[in-house]
Amino acid sequence: MPDATTTPAADVCMDVAAFISRHHTPYLGDATFLAGPTERTRHLWQRCQEALAEERRNNGCRAVDLSTISSITSHVPGYIDCEHEVIVGLQTDAPLKRALKPFGGVQIVRNALAERGLELPPSVSGLLRHVHTHNDAVFAAYDAEIRAYRSKHILTGLPDNYARGRIIGDYRRLALYGAERLIAAKKADHAAVTSPLDEHKVRLREEISRQIHALGEIVQMAAAYGHDVTRPASGAREATQWVYYAYLAAIKEQDGAAMSLGNVSTFLDVYFERDLRAGVLDEGGAQEIIDHFVMKLRLVRHLRPASYDEIFGGDPTWVTEALGGQLCDGRTKVTRTTYRFLQTLYNLGPAPEPNLTLLWSANLPVPFKHFCARVTLDTSSLQYENDDLMRSTRGSDDYGIACCVSHQIIGRTIQHFGARANLPKALLLALNAGREEHDATLLVPGIAPLPVDAPLDYEAVLARFKQALAHLAAVYARALHIIHCMHDKYYYERAQMAFVDTDPPIDIAYGAAGIAIIADSLSAIKHARVTARRDFRGIATAYTIEGEFPKYGNDDDRADLIAREITQYFIEQLCLHPTYRNARPTLSLLTITSNVMYGKNTGATPDGRPDGQPFAPGATPMHGRDTHGAIASLNSVAKLNYAHAQDGISNTLTLHPRTLGTHPAEQAANLATLLDGYFAQGAHHLNVNILRPETLREAYEHPEKHPHLTLRVSGYAVNFTRLSKAHQREVLERTHHHTLRDT
Repeated sequence: MPDATTTPAADVCMDVAAFISRHHTPYLGDATFLAGPTERTRHLWQRCQEALAEERRNNGCRAVDLSTISSITSHVPGYIDCEHEVIVGLQTDAPLKRALKPFGGVQIVRNALAERGLELPPSVSGLLRHVHTHNDAVFAAYDAEIRAYRSKHILTGLPDNYARGRIIGDYRRLALYGAERLIAAKKADHAAVTSPLDEHKVRLREEISRQIHALGEIVQMAAAYGHDVTRPASGAREATQWVYYAYLAAIKEQDGAAMSLGNVSTFLDVYFERDLRAGVLDEGGAQEIIDHFVMKLRLVRHLRPASYDEIFGGDPTWVTEALGGQLCDGRTKVTRTTYRFLQTLYNLGPAPEPNLTLLWSANLPVPFKHFCARVTLDTSSLQYENDDLMRSTRGSDDYGIACCVSHQIIGRTIQHFGARANLPKALLLALNAGREEHDATLLVPGIAPLPVDAPLDYEAVLARFKQALAHLAAVYARALHIIHCMHDKYYYERAQMAFVDTDPPIDIAYGAAGIAIIADSLSAIKHARVTARRDFRGIATAYTIEGEFPKYGNDDDRADLIAREITQYFIEQLCLHPTYRNARPTLSLLTITSNVMYGKNTGATPDGRPDGQPFAPGATPMHGRDTHGAIASLNSVAKLNYAHAQDGISNTLTLHPRTLGTHPAEQAANLATLLDGYFAQGAHHLNVNILRPETLREAYEHPEKHPHLTLRVSGYAVNFTRLSKAHQREVLERTHHHTLRDT
């Protein structure tokens, strides 16, 4: 097998990217080689569908293991149907059974159980009585100002009561090197951390030791299934299985907000091509391995409380796999196995997980572009990110997507997740002399009141808004410093970090919600006549708008460049503050499905949005305001500068099928052209839903008719019927484009 596996352990340079570059086989053809599901796959998937139906009938949770705290080796081997499984391994001992992971916060687990009519047994409860968790530690260290910003929904979705996620292990390393060599390399790293010691070095030595223990437990877990992962994988089936074991270890111990898979398809194809050439595997067998692997990824579950679902609707796990893209030398990373991953959406049917993400390049093979477009038209299960932009900006062709839209070099860098700040509430602080719009609590001291009963002055509002953003940035930075310090102490991701370079560079992922509302509100103040209507406390509760104003989403610089300016200002303010472990600040324009919760907790805004109305998702224009066609909407979002938001700029576009043409080939070609044009402008990300509004309406009114309807929401996909009714209504209200251009 490949030459990388012959290197002595301590001298191994963990360079999977170089291995791929040397050995991968680019594929320039079309999809005609693909195979349908085997009988084993049909049988196994039928068993899975029965379990999924049972889960739906049981209010979204099939079962919970109440007696076992989950770890890499906590459960006996679990199977769907052992005799038919090509890829084995489950999080617990049965499909869709959720496990206890209390080290993020014991009370979080108690709440999730109580909502299902369950409780911790005395034996487990007693063990946890004196455990100090991540959640305990964070709240012990928070100051009063952070608590206020959190409780007033200005800082939202913080990973202070759930695992942070967003760290991607290079799970390919287990297949390429084997655990014995990985352990030897980590031991060498441990020995290299020498005197003079400081706090960082002491912590690092402890973390490496924990990683080594995790690798040893992965060996034990795999042995229980009958596999020896101390050695490198010898073929396609083993390589896929070894990658899955490494990933399985991560999700058995962590329940992070996003447990991404990384970028494994091009790597695995090296093994598939070798086995196909040797005649030990045919195309049906190759597709079967990928189908069974993806089947397991679709069954990933974590125990969550309802408060989590309010933020991240639809029970997502973000098992994100990056597909396609180009190597820096100009060769495509598209392989036959890239196609095989997409084929699972036909062999197993559409599904939100794994979160398949296409790394789009102008130079991708045309047949592949058209196949991706065809899959989107048929399933609405894909998202697209600009490979040419990220490869040139971030300096690597071997990267994955953490959670929804966030770049990480696989095994070389990690990210500390930071949720997001509510920008419209910061604007309302500026309009209300630093006071929160609902209860008038003073949150930003020193903001001068605006004149009462006079139209809002743009320059005066902008100055106060920037003052509020600067203060918010300082509070936000302190909160994330505390969160990630405590996460490392009390809920460290030892299994994931065992597959990452020791002491890697870190991005701190700040986020911002509501950029479309900001653009429209400031545009209204600047170009129309906006007067705040204030209550007896002097708090603005509504706004009178006289005249028209340009709206973000219509390719009008007067609104679009406001969004760009505010994004730049906010990241500049965040960069002024120290970060935990000297992480590099990045920013996302992303809301997940939290846009519903943000709106619920945000008062009326000067753009005419009423109190409580949902935000638009991510950087997408507000519902119904992008009236000049899909291309104008895309052009507006493309003006946002990726340099200001390198954690990602999420955009979601919904098109009626007729918008792209009348027959499948024409629709696929037009969608591929639309993607080429959008990304050529430097745009970063796009979800594409190809749906008829009446289908969504029927699924809302009769969910039993559409149990598997999948659509993109904000950087990830969901089963529509698993969203709450509030989330479903928000999806129904989004702009549904029927034209590409306003005629």
